[in-house]
Amino acid sequence: MAFRNKKLVYVVATVALLLLVFVPFPALTLKGKGAVRGVMAPAERTTSSLWRRLSEASAVIRGFGGLAEENRELLHEKTNLKTELSSLRDAEADNVRLRRAFEFYHREPFSMIPCDVVSRNISGWWNTVRIGKGSSKGIEEGRAVISPDGLVGKTTEVSPFTTEVLLLSDPACRVSAKIKRVNAFGLVRGMGTNLRGEPKARIEFVNKSIKIRINDEVVTSGLGAFPKGVHIGYVNKVYKDDSGLFQYAEIVPRATVGLLDYVFVLSSAKQEGKE
Repeated sequence: MAFRNKKLVYVVATVALLLLVFVPFPALTLKGKGAVRGVMAPAERTTSSLWRRLSEASAVIRGFGGLAEENRELLHEKTNLKTELSSLRDAEADNVRLRRAFEFYHREPFSMIPCDVVSRNISGWWNTVRIGKGSSKGIEEGRAVISPDGLVGKTTEVSPFTTEVLLLSDPACRVSAKIKRVNAFGLVRGMGTNLRGEPKARIEFVNKSIKIRINDEVVTSGLGAFPKGVHIGYVNKVYKDDSGLFQYAEIVPRATVGLLDYVFVLSSAKQEGKE
């Protein structure tokens, strides 16, 4: 019963308040409205302040979402720029190699056939590469293969359109050579590759009385299939032969096949000028 009386009082008070605000009794309405505004002003200020804060928070949240999207776009653009930069660097490196090869071709006195390297087989058993030209372009078996960095190897199996090249680092490869500074002759033999994939070779049967120095240059002697004076590499270490009659030296070949894209096959076993 008491609850119903309280509810009735609230209803009457609410109706009276609405009458004061909306019913057009000028004097009464103005006074009533002023009283209501006075009562409701703190609540309005609180509600207004809360609404502003909610609006500001919403704007901040929307801003965070925009920043996240902007960051994603910037990251995507950065990735694209890195890809383009890498492509430009590769193109620049290719251009440098091609320019070196072009200058080498026109500078050297040998008659040469330019070739591109199409595949590599550098394992524990074989050290070979395949080039993209063969007998249809005048390549023959047993011809020297060189690059701007020096001797690469020699041709072995020749087909009409491709040729296998036995590399200087292959144990089956033998080259008549000499130590340029002292004009000491010897035989260069391939020693495979090291753990880093770099080619190894050594010059053997050098007279024991010759004073070999570290960094002495080794070049082809001109005997056999290879022309005279082609760079092979530099002496790295010197050893005495077990027989005590000779000495041998490890060589660091300069023409690293892992970096080769273009090589030149000599069209004649002997040195001859271009026509």
